[in-house]
Amino acid sequence: MSQYTRIETIQVMGSTKIIPLFYNKDISIVKKIIKACYDGGARVFEFTNRGDHAHEIFSELIKWVNKELPGMILGIGSIVDAGTASLFMQNGANFIVSPVLNSDMAKVCNRRKIAWIPGCGTLSEISYAEELGAEVVKIFPASQIGGPGFIKGVKAPCPWTNIMPSGGVTTEESNIREWFNAGAYCVGIGSNLMIKDENGNFDYPTITKLTKNAMLIANKSLYPSNNL
Repeated sequence: MSQYTRIETIQVMGSTKIIPLFYNKDISIVKKIIKACYDGGARVFEFTNRGDHAHEIFSELIKWVNKELPGMILGIGSIVDAGTASLFMQNGANFIVSPVLNSDMAKVCNRRKIAWIPGCGTLSEISYAEELGAEVVKIFPASQIGGPGFIKGVKAPCPWTNIMPSGGVTTEESNIREWFNAGAYCVGIGSNLMIKDENGNFDYPTITKLTKNAMLIANKSLYPSNNL
């Protein structure tokens, strides 16, 4: 069962602003990645459903997070159907992120009062997602859809809309500022945050440093992101 209400989850997303996302079949690596991000200040983390038996990894992972990392809200991403969403919710997922808009997923998440963040590519999809109860919508792939300009365009007629871009967000100051100054509520960062060293191993101290720096930049942005 979820440890956080959907409103609590969304509020933390809005206050921390940086949402790391990652998948690896080796749970020991995932733990180190989450801990590195946690040490950098991240309090929401998206484990992505991108490999066989990902639900088994997640089941063990969330038990560890709840015990070892107080305040870390762990959820699951890359979910495209209601059945898989239910499976991960049964394993304790605090939120569900999807690259698509699926009304059946909205129903199962709303029934359990779990935060549901669907993927949208048009203003019509965003409006429909909000009708289905989404507090935050994901635009993906954000750069290809239109980048920060798309967010700015949506916020003009719909200032109440909370948008999380994912896909094309980097840790560079200019990039982060551009997203938040356009009106992003929070951003999802994956491969651009999960840096490896010259030997091809994940550089955990650098990941911690980049997470902390990204959060500092985001929280100095010009646009007020928390609409809740």
